[in-house]
Amino acid sequence: MWNYLIGQAATARTVIPHRTDNAPDGDGVYHPDGRVTRYTRDTPIDLFLTVFGDSTAAGLGVDTADETPGVQVARRVAAETGRTVRYANKAIVGATSKGLAAQIDAMFIARERPDVAIILIGANDVTSRNGIRASARRLGDAVRLLVGGGAKVVVGTCPDFGVITAIPQPLRTVLRQWGLRLAALQRSAVRAAGGHPVPLADLMAKEFRAQHDFMLSPDQYHPSAAGYALAAEILLPPVLDAIGEWGSAPLPEPPEESPAVEETRVATGLRRLLKQV
Repeated sequence: MWNYLIGQAATARTVIPHRTDNAPDGDGVYHPDGRVTRYTRDTPIDLFLTVFGDSTAAGLGVDTADETPGVQVARRVAAETGRTVRYANKAIVGATSKGLAAQIDAMFIARERPDVAIILIGANDVTSRNGIRASARRLGDAVRLLVGGGAKVVVGTCPDFGVITAIPQPLRTVLRQWGLRLAALQRSAVRAAGGHPVPLADLMAKEFRAQHDFMLSPDQYHPSAAGYALAAEILLPPVLDAIGEWGSAPLPEPPEESPAVEETRVATGLRRLLKQV
């Protein structure tokens, strides 16, 4: 079984390109009237928003900075609150949870402290076969570090590999199960560290399955502009809540497990195997 899965992993790597390019750079100051200006240390701002994590956090897969998830959130926060928002993307393509502390430390060394931080991480921990519990623990440590520095932290947990049809079966189901297990552990670790977890797998899988080609970029792995727009729409309420701009209404409660991804006979058969990993 494992030799077969390893062979499928090699096949998937020929279909899904190994990206070494960078996402569009959207760093700057976003104003309520829609203007974007360059940030300097004497620029007056009301809120400092940063993004940490991997290629999905950075917005790899789109052509312009305005299409990346962090910029979309920054624009919406500025427009809806009337605040001037400085945005900085610190995410690194290919990053795993092992690199989160370095991303945060680099900002702290520069004597910068975000008011709000968004973290998107987990996919590369799964594909790199990093330990699930250790990966979740490292994420919790990163959240704790940011909270200790005065930031409100919103975390999009591991996405659902079940929507990436370029990955052959049964490898896709194995990765999906690992990813969902990681997401569940991430949720607990983030809450314990004082952050707000957002289960992206639960909230995005239905749309990605229904409009697969529309939601994924040409590499068939990273989201498209529409996919990132959906992610930004989901991340916006907890970000607004974190800065006291959501109002008195409760945040929508996500499901514990996505009903959008059907359980298959393959998934049932592999679950016993995964419990041994």
